[in-house]
Amino acid sequence: MNWIYEPWPWYVSGPLISLVMFLLLMIGKKLGMSSNLRTMCTICGAGKTVGFFKFDWREQRWNLVVVLGVIIGSYIAKNYLSVDTAVTLNPTVVKDLQSKGFTDTSQAYLPDMLFSNDVFTDPKGLAILIIGGLLVGFGARYAGGCTSGHAISGLSNLQVPSLIAVIGFFIGGLVMIHLIFPLIF
Repeated sequence: MNWIYEPWPWYVSGPLISLVMFLLLMIGKKLGMSSNLRTMCTICGAGKTVGFFKFDWREQRWNLVVVLGVIIGSYIAKNYLSVDTAVTLNPTVVKDLQSKGFTDTSQAYLPDMLFSNDVFTDPKGLAILIIGGLLVGFGARYAGGCTSGHAISGLSNLQVPSLIAVIGFFIGGLVMIHLIFPLIF
């Protein structure tokens, strides 16, 4: 039973993701997390003022169930199936992050410097969250989907726009971590 407390290796999780994507392809569905935001805006009535949100959201109910499953599954995994949440990082990376003020490196996936409630009283941390959230939201909308939508769903459907988007995500990530991140911290 200890296997459930450990991260699953790629040769287990990868084929499982492939199986799910194959089944979705067979029934004509496309998985995408960011598209649920559009669905939720439509449910809340955004279609009354913006044409982008005018569509039959009932066709996307299954995708909302996926989001609910992700939330519930994440809660269960974090609170009941995790024994050690320490992150294994290269010592050079730990030293570099500590020089930038991240004192809790290797202790959790979300550093307190960025994700604790104290960030709401720190103007720099709050600005990083707001600007980052806007850029991620704009990017997901501009690209027609988020990283998971393009990298998992789009590539499994052999869509060339998803390949271009994924290449752009990787280039953007490299630019962020090597050029912008050192300027921010």
